[in-house]
Amino acid sequence: MATITKIKGSYRARIRRKGYPTLSKYFQYRSDARTWAEMIERAIATGTLNIAEGTLGDLLKRYKSEITPKKRSAEIEFLRIDKINKSWISDVSLSDLMSFHIAKYRDERLKEVQANACARDLSLISDAINTAMKEWNIKLSGNPVQLVKKPQSNHPRDRRLEGNEEDRLLKSCEKSGNIYLLALVILAIETGMRRGELLGLQRKDVNLTNRTAYLPMTKNGSPRTVPLSTRAVEVSDNLPIDLSGQVFPVSITALRGLWTRACKRAGIKDLHFHDLRHEATSRFFEKGLNVMEVGAITGHKDLRMLQRYTHLRAEDLAMKLG
Repeated sequence: MATITKIKGSYRARIRRKGYPTLSKYFQYRSDARTWAEMIERAIATGTLNIAEGTLGDLLKRYKSEITPKKRSAEIEFLRIDKINKSWISDVSLSDLMSFHIAKYRDERLKEVQANACARDLSLISDAINTAMKEWNIKLSGNPVQLVKKPQSNHPRDRRLEGNEEDRLLKSCEKSGNIYLLALVILAIETGMRRGELLGLQRKDVNLTNRTAYLPMTKNGSPRTVPLSTRAVEVSDNLPIDLSGQVFPVSITALRGLWTRACKRAGIKDLHFHDLRHEATSRFFEKGLNVMEVGAITGHKDLRMLQRYTHLRAEDLAMKLG
């Protein structure tokens, strides 16, 4: 049954029916809200409802339920969808959604996050709309995201651990209430594995005798075997065994909080967890490994991408020059 609620001078009609997403729309007059609600309820009863009557938030909820779980980055995308659905844009009906809505959301988002993060949000919205039109028989006039200028990508980060930052960071991790954080950070520095690869690592795939960690599924879609340094082996061997089978039974959300607090305790600013992969890759080159060897460890298919992570210290190169 429909409910009509007065909110800040407008009237919101909301319809909840089993098997359908929650549908809502705002009107200036109560009579218009009631008329729309009766029309939608009639369409549901006769089986003629087009889901385009729902909001962008309704669409994203369905996308989150049916599409996102199939992705390797599902946990991160769940968080991104939840973030978008907290915004005003989630209440815009699909039939009313236009490019100026997307542009306004983009400009507001850019005040909170960097361009790359904003671009990923727009890409997610765009993919959800395309999926709706191509696979769910939702009739829309087009995809408004495609009409909006995308934010320019940020310059690639080249942040590395400087001075005594590594010692400060590790000491801070030791003080954490989470027993896995210190080992997680050390393995990130020693192996160059991505955050998702580390959190998804299974104990059965770690062979301490051969000094390897097998990753059956990675970001680029191909499995790879990562060599473990002596330090990485020692840290892995001393980790407590969790019944889940995971080497690091820590969620992405939990790690974000742990990481933020660790950096704050250490007095370290502007250091992302992903920067540890950049640090590791740079160290591989500084140890004398060639591009092919480093690519085999990090999993870069396009070896040119290694330039993005490799930021060799000028003083180290000077030592090699003699």
